[in-house]
Amino acid sequence: MSRYRMPILALTVALIFSATALGEGMNQEEQRSMYNIRITLGDRFVSAFLEDSAATRDFVAQLPLTLDLEDYSATEKIAYLPHKLATHGAPPGIDPEVGDVAYYAPWGNLALFYRDFGYSAGLVRLGRITAGIEHLGYRGSKLVKIERVPGE
Repeated sequence: MSRYRMPILALTVALIFSATALGEGMNQEEQRSMYNIRITLGDRFVSAFLEDSAATRDFVAQLPLTLDLEDYSATEKIAYLPHKLATHGAPPGIDPEVGDVAYYAPWGNLALFYRDFGYSAGLVRLGRITAGIEHLGYRGSKLVKIERVPGE
C-alpha cells in the first residue's frame, strides 16, 4: 500500500462518519426537510433552501418565527432574531449574491438579499432563495412568518 493511500482512506472514513453523525437520530425525511423554509408575507411566499452549518442549525431550531422584515439600504430585507446564532466554522465574511439568505453576526439579524452587495465581514451565508424573491420588493416593513417545510 502506498504511503498516500492510507491517509486518503482515513480521510474518506472520517468524512463518511461525520456525515452519518450529522444526521444521527433523524430519519431521511427529517434530514431533507430540515433545510427547506417558507417565508409568508400575507398571501405571498418566499421559499429557500438552507445549507448545513452551525448557524443554520441554530436558526432552524428557532423556527417557526414571526418577525418584522424591514428594508435595509434598498438591498436586503432584515429581521432581528430572538437569539444570536453560532458562527464557529464560518468564514470571516462573504460577498453576498442576489437571492442569498444570510446572518449578520455583529447585529444578530437575518438578511435576505434582493440586490447585489459587496463583501461584508461578519456576514454568514445560510442558504439561497429558490422562489418568490420578487415579493421582497416592497417598501417599509412587513410582519412575516418563517417556518420549516417538508422537502421535495
